[in-house]
Amino acid sequence: MDEAFIIMQIGEPSLDAVCDEALMPAIQDAGFVPRRVDRHNAGDLLKSEIVRFIERSQIIVADVTNERPNCYLEIGYAMGLGKKANLILTAREDHHHGSPNFRKGGPKVHFDLEGYELLFWKPDDLPAFRAELTKRIKRRAAIVRSNVRDTSRSPQEASWSSELRSMALEGLAGIDRDGYMEVIAQLQPAGSWSQPQLFDAVRDAEVHTFGWPIGIVLESRDEYRPRPVADGIIAEVTVTNDGLRRTSYDLWKLFRDGRFYTLLSLFEDERQSKAIFWDTRTNRVTEALLFLTRLYRRLDASDTDQVTVSVRHGGLAGRVLGVTNTSGWAGAEGRPTTESDVQTVISASLSDLEVNLVDYVKQIVQPLFVVFDFTEASDVALREIVESFADGRVVSRLG
Repeated sequence: MDEAFIIMQIGEPSLDAVCDEALMPAIQDAGFVPRRVDRHNAGDLLKSEIVRFIERSQIIVADVTNERPNCYLEIGYAMGLGKKANLILTAREDHHHGSPNFRKGGPKVHFDLEGYELLFWKPDDLPAFRAELTKRIKRRAAIVRSNVRDTSRSPQEASWSSELRSMALEGLAGIDRDGYMEVIAQLQPAGSWSQPQLFDAVRDAEVHTFGWPIGIVLESRDEYRPRPVADGIIAEVTVTNDGLRRTSYDLWKLFRDGRFYTLLSLFEDERQSKAIFWDTRTNRVTEALLFLTRLYRRLDASDTDQVTVSVRHGGLAGRVLGVTNTSGWAGAEGRPTTESDVQTVISASLSDLEVNLVDYVKQIVQPLFVVFDFTEASDVALREIVESFADGRVVSRLG
């Protein structure tokens, strides 16, 4: 169930009563799970817990009663994340300059928030406040969820990515392959970089832990070298067992505003056709997210910049799921999937993507694995693979 985070002064008995009698019940009435950092932290540093709550919560109810600086700071952080639409601001009614109970020199809503819609409450009428807050949360949730759906669709359905996908699938068919991994990423706010800056960023972002890296930069052969185009840089690498002892296809493009697209053939098809290896997929997804964080860091993106990533695996129908082991490739077995492709979209701040890498990899790979006869990789195995890969090592697990 979606969460709603409460920002307010903590440890003041009258405000704790408002939280218990109005804020939390209203959030629950609206269909959300209420969270307050002093009651729902996981034992970490409170500042870190607050940041995580703000970043992951769909609704943020912020009460500015008594002008607490930390509350204003947390509201500012949420706005900096682009979560203005997620915020609902409240305060005791005597903080409003139009209230008959307003006292000059007394507590007030600071001028930088006066332009926002605030919901004021009266201590002697909390039921009415609870009812109105429930309505506002529901209305705001409808807006936020609509925006999330639109954002999650946009990288996959935009014309720019569709055109590149058509080009890539034609190239993939040219090497007689149908299996692929596609990664689409968008950065918000968008930037503006020159083609030389993009080239340097991709080259520096490559992760050389497993096979040919995502966003591969080959400069030894002219036909493989990335080339500048009006809106960014692009590379297409088609190899058909021409002395490199492989048959593979890679297409990627990095736009001047930070959009990134790649479609590449499956590494498994170099070893065993009609198979998907879950540890290889975990490694590849880990690499994709590491590559994107390194890429955007190289382009000087900030901690709070938002990254939306779509990962699609295609050409799956008729394949079975397997696993590698330390001595080579283990056999794949089980019923083949009938699903042709699986796509997952995630969205996170750049810092969250780095800190919670294991969780985001799991969000992407589990929907892929489950279409293979309800398979679920263990959390222990996933964590070991992801953390080892991030540390520059490739491991495989059989469980």
